Amino acid sequence: MSREQWLLERRKAIGGSDAAAVIGLNEYVTPYAVWADKTGRIPISDSGSEATRLGYELEPYVASRFEEKTGKKVKKVNAIIKNPKYPFASANIDREVVGEDAGLEIKTTSVLNMKKFKDGEFPEKFYCQCCHYMAITERKRWYLAVLILNKDFLVYQLTRVPDDTVPDWCVSSVYVSDEEIAALMDAERKFWELVETDTPPDLTGRSGDTEALNAVYPVTDGGQETIDLYGREETVSRYLSLKQQIKALQESLDQCEQELKEDLGEHEQGQAGPYMVSWKPQIRRSFDSKKFAKDNPELDLSGYYKESSFRKFEIRSI
Repeated sequence: MSREQWLLERRKAIGGSDAAAVIGLNEYVTPYAVWADKTGRIPISDSGSEATRLGYELEPYVASRFEEKTGKKVKKVNAIIKNPKYPFASANIDREVVGEDAGLEIKTTSVLNMKKFKDGEFPEKFYCQCCHYMAITERKRWYLAVLILNKDFLVYQLTRVPDDTVPDWCVSSVYVSDEEIAALMDAERKFWELVETDTPPDLTGRSGDTEALNAVYPVTDGGQETIDLYGREETVSRYLSLKQQIKALQESLDQCEQELKEDLGEHEQGQAGPYMVSWKPQIRRSFDSKKFAKDNPELDLSGYYKESSFRKFEIRSI
């Protein structure tokens, strides 16, 4: 199928990359954002981030590194895998391991995420994705190969075999019980019921929900009608109370900073027990577009200004 067809097909089921978000374990994508996408409320976009593109471009390289490190062979599976046990789910796996009841998930990440891979650990969202694939394919093992750019190459094992052997090239091995698989797929099943009944999941307060809401409701009716937000007086009151608390906390935070700056005076840094406090000079350069336009009135700069629209949210007393 074409790329566009594939993107449309992905909306018809919960995929591996959706699994962690559905149960609230993805720090960037929320259950509401997944629901809005699966119900067609967000336009399909094929324009991923630079990190997404880099990961896609480096996938063959990471697969080759996995083969080199483990001595195993892998191959691509150009298909959307389904399992009749889970009609609400699908799997687009990176590779399957030749001659073994196993699959491979490939990840590329920045060195800034190095701390997430300490002591044999790896992000929960990767764990959920691999478990999802193990459920759909019913494979016994799933390997996770992670390329940390310019820093390290790590391989992890997830296994459904109790007391499974741990290869010496493996950073760590995690046993995945049948109960864990069942719990994940049950959560996905319940989430898909929300999609089928067009019932939005609870909002979380995270930025992912804000981005999704902005995408779902980008325009207004032009202010033609004031609707009745019946039963939301308590929500409005809580919102205003929290804003006051945030203001008070910000003032308290600023006061702490001011006291430390007063202590430092002309010094750049100081030590308070296990803490190092610094107040160092920095230079920031910015382009003064207004001054440039004033000094160059003959130039048409309209094509250089980026315009964006958004909906401003506010609450006021009436």
